[in-house]
Amino acid sequence: MKDIRNIAIIAHVDHGKTTLIDQMLRQSGSFRANQAVDERVMDSNDLEKERGITILAKCTSVDRGNIRINVVDTPGHADFGGEVERILSMVDGVVLLVDAAEGPLPQTKFVLGKALKLGIKPIVIVNKIDRGDARPDEVHNEVFDLFAAMDASDEQLDFPTLYASGRDGWASDSLTGPRENLDPLFDLIIRHVPAPDVDVDAAFAMLATILEYDPFLGRILTGRIYSGTAKVGMPIKALDLNGNVLEQGRLTKLLTFEGIKRVPVEEAQAGDIVAIAGIEKASVADTLADLTVTMPVPSSPIDPPTMSVTVSVNDSPYAGQEGTKVTSRMIRDRLLKEGEGNVAIRVTEADSKDAFEVAGRGELQLGVLIETMRREGFELSVSRPRVLFKEIDGQKMEPIEEVVVDVDEEYTGTVVEKISLRKGEMQDMRPSGGGKTRIIFHVPSRGLIGYQSQFLTDTRGTGMINRIFHEYAPYKGDIEGRRNGALISTDTGEAVAYGIWNLQDRGIMFIDSGDKVYAGMIIGEHSRDNDLEINVLKNKQLTNIRTTSKDEAIRLVPPLKMTLEQMISYIQSDELLEVTPKSLRLRKAELDSNERKKASRASKKSA
Repeated sequence: MKDIRNIAIIAHVDHGKTTLIDQMLRQSGSFRANQAVDERVMDSNDLEKERGITILAKCTSVDRGNIRINVVDTPGHADFGGEVERILSMVDGVVLLVDAAEGPLPQTKFVLGKALKLGIKPIVIVNKIDRGDARPDEVHNEVFDLFAAMDASDEQLDFPTLYASGRDGWASDSLTGPRENLDPLFDLIIRHVPAPDVDVDAAFAMLATILEYDPFLGRILTGRIYSGTAKVGMPIKALDLNGNVLEQGRLTKLLTFEGIKRVPVEEAQAGDIVAIAGIEKASVADTLADLTVTMPVPSSPIDPPTMSVTVSVNDSPYAGQEGTKVTSRMIRDRLLKEGEGNVAIRVTEADSKDAFEVAGRGELQLGVLIETMRREGFELSVSRPRVLFKEIDGQKMEPIEEVVVDVDEEYTGTVVEKISLRKGEMQDMRPSGGGKTRIIFHVPSRGLIGYQSQFLTDTRGTGMINRIFHEYAPYKGDIEGRRNGALISTDTGEAVAYGIWNLQDRGIMFIDSGDKVYAGMIIGEHSRDNDLEINVLKNKQLTNIRTTSKDEAIRLVPPLKMTLEQMISYIQSDELLEVTPKSLRLRKAELDSNERKKASRASKKSA
């Protein structure tokens, strides 16, 4: 039995966790010298590679002599905080990574708070020391202030610090120390992180914290063995949080982690992080245990979702032409499967037929789920996101987020004004070096729907905005939505260059010549605040008159192309997003013009 250390690497998005793990694997001999390895090897999912972010938590391990270090890579984006919350129950130590220029940001605060509550004593790495705008001493002081503000104990406040460049693969215990390799980090983990405090002689019990699907092995549950020994062939049962037996069976496949591979083993002991295949019903937060065990391993509660969308069957005129999975039963099964493995997502049946409420932490998390389903061949209709209100002592409460904005000084006025219109309240404003200003706001979650693209426009793409759930607070009143109306197609067919050219002075177009459109589809944004119905199928009338003015060249302004998340946050309450494997189309919920007018009159009366 090897000596074990279990650690998680936690940080804000883009502070370098996955790149650091790449170097840890390289320097521990997990890859052959001549082996071709992808950059950010832990980001194995297609969406992770495309976006350059970690979405799913993953396990790996490195060996140092006779000590195995199990390492868990965690997401850095607030929307995937549910993954991080679960992971912390598997580990005995955390490495908190902080960017040497940006310092602690909202997700740093969120994950650190969770780790400190569990009594974990973190190791701090000030990463990206080689950045031109690095300010390591100030950032180190900011991290200490953050620990103090979060009521860290004296032991936790006495955290060890390393200075590093994860990309270049070195760490040092001082700014002037040698910059050779990651040995100082490995040595510090072995010294500072305690070995698992477990009872090897007790009955086997393990808490499942990650659920994955493998094409060869089926459902795989990963977690930490809390007591006893797991052996292939032994009878086991699955218990839910209340101690109810979900199923009984045999442990048919036991796997441990070696580098980035899962390796079959015959047995594993308490303290190790393992994966078990072949369990049919057990899910995340359930306990897998020996038949004699009656009490489940306690699991920490997860923060609730704050936002939801309605996902329904696609009923547009082009429904079923581009996807293979189009029925409500298929959509329902897929969403329930997601809710089973992802504790931060909640799926319920909606009031209307063939529709489901999907609640999550934010637009990005919901967008990633919909994009994943789209790539699997699904066709869906998605509603505008809604925040989830609570009623406390008869008062309507709404989720408030802490927003940290880093902008050039010249844009501070615009940002403060726009966030104030969205009911945001400024908490702090200070220079952050390099001509930039850091502003902290408390803003209602619904005020931030669709703000990301507006923010990037206002700051000419130079600003950074980060957000994290703060608290529930009394309802702040109405917030103005999108100011401009929609340009709506009156007919079904293929858009014609002449038709678009004739109407492009009415607003911004979302479609190009040759794109398929249908009656009720939103094909652009009107330059005024009302909706306007237009015909982009209208061809030029052919006559025998030939003049320069009649035959002037048709020059089309390039259309505005939005991402899936931008589209979700762009639509209004009477609009939907049609998602198919090949297309994303904005549309009115009521495609018929007369039905739209009736619905509009009815909503005005009820208001």
